[in-house]
Amino acid sequence: MNFMGIDIGTSGCKAAVFDENGQQLVLVNREYDVIFTADDGVELDSDEVIANCFESIKKCTSLVEKNSIIGLGISSQGEAFTAVGEDNKSLCNAMVSSDKRSLPFANTWPEKFGKEKLYQLTGHTAHPTFTLFKLLWLKKNKEEVWKKAKKFLCFEDLLQFRLGLDPAIGWPLAGRTMMFDVRKHCWSDEILDSLELKPEKLARPMPSGSLAGKIDPTIAKDLGLAQNAFVVTGGHDQVCSALGAGVVKPGIAMYATGTVDCITPCFEKPIFTDQLQTNNLCTYDYALEGKYATVAYSLTGGNILKWFRDEFASEEIEKAKQTGVDAYELILEKTWKKPSTLLVLPYFTTTGTPYFDAETKGAIFGLRISTERGDFIRALLEGVAFEMRLNLDIIEDSGYKIDELRIVGGGARSRMWSQLKADVTGKTVTTLKLTEAGCMGAAMLACASASGISIYNLAEKWVKVESVLEPDKDFQIHYNKKFKSYKKLYQSVRELSI
Repeated sequence: MNFMGIDIGTSGCKAAVFDENGQQLVLVNREYDVIFTADDGVELDSDEVIANCFESIKKCTSLVEKNSIIGLGISSQGEAFTAVGEDNKSLCNAMVSSDKRSLPFANTWPEKFGKEKLYQLTGHTAHPTFTLFKLLWLKKNKEEVWKKAKKFLCFEDLLQFRLGLDPAIGWPLAGRTMMFDVRKHCWSDEILDSLELKPEKLARPMPSGSLAGKIDPTIAKDLGLAQNAFVVTGGHDQVCSALGAGVVKPGIAMYATGTVDCITPCFEKPIFTDQLQTNNLCTYDYALEGKYATVAYSLTGGNILKWFRDEFASEEIEKAKQTGVDAYELILEKTWKKPSTLLVLPYFTTTGTPYFDAETKGAIFGLRISTERGDFIRALLEGVAFEMRLNLDIIEDSGYKIDELRIVGGGARSRMWSQLKADVTGKTVTTLKLTEAGCMGAAMLACASASGISIYNLAEKWVKVESVLEPDKDFQIHYNKKFKSYKKLYQSVRELSI
């Protein structure tokens, strides 16, 4: 038996097939374009996304033993939803996480409903990212779509729906809608009533790894899947990726380095504190029933290195074309191997946690005529690492200690970058022998459902460590001092940005 994990992202989808021992047999990527609308919306063509998911599945099945894929799990971007009509066709594009048209509702609706009540129900603080506020925007601005909608589905449940299932949604993804009671594990009647939305219009919430149903036999045959192929619930991509990185016990967190930097730990119990609430660090379900998580993230993240590449690395881009070596690898080769003399506030986009600040600008402090290029590059990477350390400190002050960071994503390929993270955060950093943690986590859930083997045993068997990096003691002392200056920099730059 083989198992497939599907990861539906904002810029593309991935499908990977794993055997019962966790060996990745094949990986397929498909890209699609984000749509920027005239009214500042950020959308995806939902039908195009699902078509690419189907193509990815079909390509995977053509590369492995015929009819060998028995189970599928789905990891999905959070928050984005699609309205589906009575004819089961999409009525609109999906408003993705970065669509901020719902900002007025995020600012005013919680005042009426009650900010504290909203946090205690959902574990989240208000932000236009969340589905709740996007639905409020849709109800007011696209009344016909609102009235005609039979279902409002996130991408996990939309793909299930297209596979012929009565759609179910993993608890972690339901939590990212901000309409889900994360203690009672059901849609919140209070929130839905205020929206005038019936729960039947949403997918069935189920714990990650639950059997969502069997794929329609005709669809399964067309896709090359086993005739009795089934789908289990997965959930939000961050917790699925953390599961794929083997985060199954206290003290360990995933550190994903890609377009966005994100840290996801696994809690033994839900944590609701004033400090987490004030700093916009949520509490919601993990991809293991009975466990909880938070997500600490920098929206600038790996974007900061992409910005440097696009604006200042024409030499590396040209060399990459000639040699086939990745341009990022060439850039990182020229990065200083010692701490930078500069200090960077990495707010080159809207911030993530803890500030949810859309106004304060990024800053590079300490430039001199003598500043070298490698110094500059390292400072950019340090800035994002300091921001993640800031989030780690808040999580630990709320009672959850993290000792080990498991690095996944494109940035994990650079040993220098991973070591920098260890030095700045003061944590042990572990790199893994895997390419797609989200797909692996989703496939692991499917395998556990079919085999009866516990996720804990599967994680021990499937997730393989590549290297363990400890903080350099001398660098750590330097960064501890520099971190104090970093925390002061935000307030200073914020005053100038207002």
